[in-house]
Amino acid sequence: MEHLALALALAATIRHGGQSGVADDLATLTGFAGWIRQRSDRLGEDVSHVDDEQTWHQVLDLRRALRSLFARAARPGPPSGADADRLLDPDIALRQVNAASAVARAPQLAWPEGGAPRVWHRTAAADPRTRLVAALASAAIDFLGSEEASRLRACPAPRCVRYFVREHPRQTWCKPSCGNRARVSRYYRRHRE
Repeated sequence: MEHLALALALAATIRHGGQSGVADDLATLTGFAGWIRQRSDRLGEDVSHVDDEQTWHQVLDLRRALRSLFARAARPGPPSGADADRLLDPDIALRQVNAASAVARAPQLAWPEGGAPRVWHRTAAADPRTRLVAALASAAIDFLGSEEASRLRACPAPRCVRYFVREHPRQTWCKPSCGNRARVSRYYRRHRE
């Protein structure tokens, strides 16, 4: 499930930003560095030295490829409105994700005090920047290759730009507030006509 959480977290760095429209949590190098540090436990990497521009741009490119593949996985539903007009060709997106993850990986076991054991894969690359991008790409591959990917949807609520995994067959929105927003929008449309 770690791959699911990490892949969705990367895709969710593009989100609804309130009245301002779409917000990008990775829009700045500082935002990128903070986002990576918050997920260091999931990445299984020392991320203290990966907040450089080159790595930031590599992760932005990976996110664009991932969201393009999410749009493909969410078919026949529509893609997220945030980037529907900027999606990569699926073959290009696949090549980018595969290339980013193309480093040797070895399973590692972590067992925090008082917690449950957790398996993660450490990349053999010496450069922590390469390992970081590879870990994100590997999480995306693990998620998109899992059964969970068949339940991936783009939230159809007005102004929502998230992808989510349906927990039950009748789930339509990523969260209850999106369902409320959609119902209110329908109500106002009906009463204006």
